[in-house]
Amino acid sequence: MPFGEIVCGSPGSGKSTYCYGKHQLFSALGRPISIVNLDPANDSVPYPCAIDISSLITIQDVMNEHRLGPNGGLLYCMEYLDANYDWLEDRLKELGGDAYVLFDIPGQVELSTNHESLKRIAEKLTKSGFRLAAVHLCDAHYVTDASKYISVLLLSLRAMLHLELPHVNVLSKIDLIKQYGDLDFNLDFYTDVQDLSYLENALSTASPRFSALNMAMISLIEDYSLVGFETLAVEDKTSMLHLTRAIDRATGYVFVPPPASKAPPGTVDDTNAPAAVRANSYALFSSAAGPMRDPGGDVRDVQERWVDAKDEYDAYEKIQWRREGEIVRDEAARQSNCHNAKGPP
Repeated sequence: MPFGEIVCGSPGSGKSTYCYGKHQLFSALGRPISIVNLDPANDSVPYPCAIDISSLITIQDVMNEHRLGPNGGLLYCMEYLDANYDWLEDRLKELGGDAYVLFDIPGQVELSTNHESLKRIAEKLTKSGFRLAAVHLCDAHYVTDASKYISVLLLSLRAMLHLELPHVNVLSKIDLIKQYGDLDFNLDFYTDVQDLSYLENALSTASPRFSALNMAMISLIEDYSLVGFETLAVEDKTSMLHLTRAIDRATGYVFVPPPASKAPPGTVDDTNAPAAVRANSYALFSSAAGPMRDPGGDVRDVQERWVDAKDEYDAYEKIQWRREGEIVRDEAARQSNCHNAKGPP
């Protein structure tokens, strides 16, 4: 059964960077992954691209032929892909029945909030057997401003209601949040979307004319009680692993290592066993439904790493990287000396 993620979010939220980081992570873990670029305006993708929409249609051709602007051209391209879905379906079949696919979509927010083309494509993918989750990236610096935070909540809520998929909202670039000023509350206030009435003073001070409107939007968000956020620092392995497990829980995906992989410590190494019983870091059920107690799973640890003590952690990591580099260098020197001592064959 194929699994996948529809990676959406506003321009600059880090969608392509996330796809590239996930490709690097999964390659290191030995997990299958393929990336599909559905953004016809993205002509310099940083990741290996299994399927590229530019093979079907390009934004420049649409703008020239139909005299459309960039936004209208992107909407036309997605409608064209919807009308020619068999092109995408045929290429997805070539990836195999056990593929894990990231769909990198354009940054126009209307595609994930009110335009029907992406929703129809997701429905067709689901009907063809894909288990999908929508991964909605929002730039973390928006939480440093109360009004921007409310707008991000509304955007995330609208995307959840529109796409009707298992949904994981993500505050991306959490490692840069300290550059944008101090937070009014601890980070868990924003990730767990706690009592938003505490934002009333900040909202009323910034825009007193719209205080009633702000409180009405807060009431709407709290009435649904759907929005919550994971955090992401794409260059941090712990952060990427935690988000990966959150998405796996949303789709029901459980990774079983290939037969040739080394079993985790404390397990029986039986590489000839079928995939259903082969050893894994967690039991299958606990991987999918158990509490997320992995490193980086507690937002208080995330705040300590990236907000409260970022400089100290950065200095510590540099020391560890230097030590790892020295170990690799010493091991390479040792291997070279052993080879020289043996002499030519």
